Amino acid sequence: MLSRLATVVLLAASLRGCVAYEYEHEFWLKVDGSGSVNVTGRPELWSAFKGLGVRPDARDDSIRAAARSLFESSGLRVRRVTLTTRNGQRYMFVAADFTDVNRLGGTPAFPDLRLALKPEGDRLLLDGTWSPPAKTPPGDLRRDGLMAVRFHLPSRIHAHTNAPLGVERGNILGWRQGVGQALDGRPLQIAATLDSRSILGSTVALFATAILAALALIAAALALVVRRGRRRSAPG
Repeated sequence: MLSRLATVVLLAASLRGCVAYEYEHEFWLKVDGSGSVNVTGRPELWSAFKGLGVRPDARDDSIRAAARSLFESSGLRVRRVTLTTRNGQRYMFVAADFTDVNRLGGTPAFPDLRLALKPEGDRLLLDGTWSPPAKTPPGDLRRDGLMAVRFHLPSRIHAHTNAPLGVERGNILGWRQGVGQALDGRPLQIAATLDSRSILGSTVALFATAILAALALIAAALALVVRRGRRRSAPG
C-alpha cells in the first residue's frame, strides 16, 4: 500500500514539474496587456484548431510560411517558427510578441481563443475561453495527450478559476484538458484576478522607499550632529 502511494506521489510530482503537451499556448503577460506567446503543437492540431491552410503532411517550409502568415496578419511580430520532432512526431513552434492581449481573440492566428485583461477596481481581471472553431474537422485525428493554455503572470495572483495545479512556481497559471476533449468541442474557461502593479514595479518601489527612508535618516542624523557642534562652539 505504501509503495503504491509513493508511486502515485512521484508520478504527480513529475506531472507537475514537466508535462509534454500536444497543443499548447504559453503566454508571458505584462500588466499593460502586452507580452509574448509561444504556440506549440502537432501540425494536424494547428490545422484543426487554427485553420493553418496547408496539409499537415506538407513540406516544412510550406507549414512554416503558413504559420508565419497567420501571426503576422494578426498584428504580431514573429520571432521564430520551427518544426521539431519528438518521439517520431512533428511539432511546430511559433514565438511572437503582441502589444495588446485584448486584440488577439478571433484573429487569424487565434480563432480558438477569446481573451480579455481589464481593470477591476485596483486589480486586473484576466478572463477568457479556449474553444475549437465550429469548422473543426471531426474524425480520425489522434486524440491522445494533453492540450493547455498557460500564463506567466506579472503580478501577485489573488484568485483563479479552474487552474488544476493552482499557482505554480514562477507565478504561472495553467488550464488543460485532453486532446480528445478539445476535439469534441469542450471549452476551457480561463479566469484570474491579479494586482495591477507588476512584481518588478512593486519591488522597485519598495527598494526606492527604503533607500529614501535611509537617506532621510542619515540627513537627520547629520543635521543633529551639525546642530550640536554649533552649540558647543558658540561663545558662552
